Amino acid sequence: QVQLVESGGGLVQPGGSLRLSCAASGRTGTMAWFRQAPGKEREFVTAVSWSGIATKYTDSVKGRFTISRDNAKNTVYLQMNSLKPEDTAVYYCAADSKFGAITTTPTEYDCWGQGTQVSVSS
Repeated sequence: QVQLVESGGGLVQPGGSLRLSCAASGRTGTMAWFRQAPGKEREFVTAVSWSGIATKYTDSVKGRFTISRDNAKNTVYLQMNSLKPEDTAVYYCAADSKFGAITTTPTEYDCWGQGTQVSVSS
């Protein structure tokens, strides 16, 4: 089983930026970021296909967040700009092994990281 390790979370003021990283211990298919705020269900944020060509974003982060991956390093990145208080959540990296189309369904992902906290507050 591939292991995923996230890093880069923290506290930032509204309008600020953070960059999350997720390093995988082996080769993966689609890689994604989900987030879960207190009292809410885990929600899809963004994903990138195994080739890095196809991406998908939830509407609330379009134009502010950018996902990318470096397959030579088995790492996916999430650049988050113009952060808002409503972006506050634990962010989880996920990966599947299907090398197919991007899915936004959590149960389709085989591996999960431990999560990293992102807090946006003044």
